[in-house]
Amino acid sequence: MASSTMTSRERVLTALARRQPDRVPATLGFRPTSLGGLGAAEVVERLGLDIRYVTFAPSANDEALVEYLRSLPPDVDAGSPELLRGYVEWGYRPNVIEVNPLGSASTVEEMRRYSFPDVSADERYRQIAGEVAEAHAAGYAVAGAPPRLGGELFETAYRLRGFQQFMADLGSRPELVQHLLDQLEAIMRLNVGILARAGIDILTIDDDVAMPTGLILSPDTWRMHFRPRLERIIAAARRQSPSLRVMYHSDGDYTAIVSDLIAIGVDALNPLQPDHMNPAALKREFGEQVALWGGIGTQRLFTHGTPEEVREEVRLRIGQLAGGGGYIAASAYDVDFAGSWDRAVAFAEAVREFGVYE
Repeated sequence: MASSTMTSRERVLTALARRQPDRVPATLGFRPTSLGGLGAAEVVERLGLDIRYVTFAPSANDEALVEYLRSLPPDVDAGSPELLRGYVEWGYRPNVIEVNPLGSASTVEEMRRYSFPDVSADERYRQIAGEVAEAHAAGYAVAGAPPRLGGELFETAYRLRGFQQFMADLGSRPELVQHLLDQLEAIMRLNVGILARAGIDILTIDDDVAMPTGLILSPDTWRMHFRPRLERIIAAARRQSPSLRVMYHSDGDYTAIVSDLIAIGVDALNPLQPDHMNPAALKREFGEQVALWGGIGTQRLFTHGTPEEVREEVRLRIGQLAGGGGYIAASAYDVDFAGSWDRAVAFAEAVREFGVYE
């Protein structure tokens, strides 16, 4: 058995190496607007979680927006300042009638007229290295995410182009798809390199390519346009930090591309939504090749479930997924701490109770 005096960082990295730590590491997903007045680091500390998160910062002129979002009722989620500011920077408007800045482009030349925002400006990331060092000094593992839209391929492409138009492009306008994805890949490679140099332990790549019933696009289409780019992005990050671990996130059921993700260097799969994927089957088929991160709770559990239901779900998933190591216990959906603190506490306590390796 591993030492019982592991730090959180040691515990997480051991699990990501698919070895058995002292106990199952734990983390929870959340949005900045769902912390109930708490800071993200305070949530991690109070619950005894194992991972702190860093990302690119919004600019100082977002302070008024932050205060406005905090003033909204707890059942109103308008999105985080980072998300909303990112939409503005890229010219995307998720209104009832979307505004897609590249929606009318019919040639590569017309696409070239679009000015991509500078999401990699120094003021957006200069704080990250200090945050990483502080978290490491406190014993935590650190996961880092590129900025929204500047850290996704599929999602950013369809927001700029329009979902229906981009899906049509994938079938009939490969030159437009290639040009757009080439620009997004270059931005993403720059951003993951910044994170890797800052010393993060885990790079989180978030790109929702699936729905409850399977991939949004065919596996072959994903392999043609997205797999090679993701492979280059991961390689670019590891050139800066060879020991970097990579977690891939997509909502929905992306089982069809799990083997591909493993082949291009992904170390952990997230969030393993149990109402759409089968975490236990993934453990049986892929548990010796990739770590599993998530799997706890349907969308209902942390919003309407009881603490006892949370406890039983944690017990079930640890029993299914933790054997031999390679598992990080986490909610399969973001948690709103303002309305779910008792359930978050139940989660953390249950992981400590059921997650100890003998």
